[in-house]
Amino acid sequence: MSGDDDDRQSELARQHKERQQQRAAEQSSKARRNTFIGAGVAVAVVAGGIFAVTTLVDDNPSSTPAAAEASATATPTEEPVTALPTPTQTGPVTCEYKRETADVPMKFVGLPPKKPNMKLSKMTVTTNHGNIVIEVDPKLTPCSVNSMAFLAKKGFYEKTKCHRLVTPEVSGLFLLQCGDPKAKADGKNPTDGLGTAGYVFRDEAVGVVPYGRGVVFLTQPLDAAGQNSSQFAISLSDENAQIDPQYSVLGMVTSGLEIIEKVAEDGVLVHEEDITGDGGSTAPKTPIIIEKVRLS
Repeated sequence: MSGDDDDRQSELARQHKERQQQRAAEQSSKARRNTFIGAGVAVAVVAGGIFAVTTLVDDNPSSTPAAAEASATATPTEEPVTALPTPTQTGPVTCEYKRETADVPMKFVGLPPKKPNMKLSKMTVTTNHGNIVIEVDPKLTPCSVNSMAFLAKKGFYEKTKCHRLVTPEVSGLFLLQCGDPKAKADGKNPTDGLGTAGYVFRDEAVGVVPYGRGVVFLTQPLDAAGQNSSQFAISLSDENAQIDPQYSVLGMVTSGLEIIEKVAEDGVLVHEEDITGDGGSTAPKTPIIIEKVRLS
């Protein structure tokens, strides 16, 4: 083989390798889209388990999820201790929703109206195990509540499975994540956690309250901003206040946390890539299926 042929083969091999690396990076990025936080995050342990806003940032590099596992358990009879802050929103509100451009599973039912209903105060999630009732406040998060109301009216959440349930023993966190319209919630599907409503919108009320027990917040790609869509998470432990304040607060559970806690007792289907932060979702062994969502 001539020297020119050798050079040509080397160049083709280099280009092939670069394409493989690029595809791998793209797949990794997609996999992290809504698996918003995994066991790789450093967590701080605070005596008593109740966190102030000032403890949201962990300055201790030696803190680990393993240290939090022993203390991140929630007592089923314990009432949520976090309350929504007093809203500061005044004057008319206009919301903007943009079509999703990422290549992810989605169910598009249209764009929400630009003008939110400011009189809504309650979101009821009816599941196959019972109702989860959430206090919402459009004066605090008008566009988030407006999006939920729109999707609920369109029947977007009906028959969807809550795809992610992580417990302290598995990841150092305790929360349920729902809202991926294409999720299989089998602990195997690599695209669980990627699904959206086909549009995104801006962040609201980020950092106004720690993500303690009972707090409901929207999820979006790790280290992203303004990429909220249909997915939301329900915090089941005050230890989740360690999560960095980068997610929009949607509301506060007023009843029904015990439903999720009871399901958590049945265990989870561990997805190893979820635990390492590389994608997929650790799912509840006993499925949690949303039958209907209603805002009033």
